[in-house]
Amino acid sequence: MVLLTVIGKRLAKKGVVFTFRGPLSNCRECKVKNICFHLTKGKKYRIISARDIVHECQEHEGGVLVVEVEEVPFETTVPKKLALEGSTVTLELPKCSERGCEFYRLCFPMAMDSGQKIVVSKILGNIDCPAGHDRVRILLG
Repeated sequence: MVLLTVIGKRLAKKGVVFTFRGPLSNCRECKVKNICFHLTKGKKYRIISARDIVHECQEHEGGVLVVEVEEVPFETTVPKKLALEGSTVTLELPKCSERGCEFYRLCFPMAMDSGQKIVVSKILGNIDCPAGHDRVRILLG
């Protein structure tokens, strides 16, 4: 399935990977807003191709281009009890203050919030959590 969205003209290059952080408040009145509001908050996307027509944008200097994107699988962690390949689970971010932990960025993925639905594509194994949380590393598809 082809996914289309818009992205700032300067960023619209084949191979660029970005994380969709959700729609911005300034985008409510945009005439092309529907093309980017359908992406999933927190997921990563890779640009496959870009079109040539520039659309005006209040957020991106120089406007935006329509791009074709594909989802990029990425890693995070979930409680071991939720880790079942192929299942849809509700993301539970741990209560943790170990910011220096090697797994911190995996446990707190950019632009994802507790309560968000995710699909466990693959279980990659246990992590040795210094805070004692029983979590496993997973791949999201």
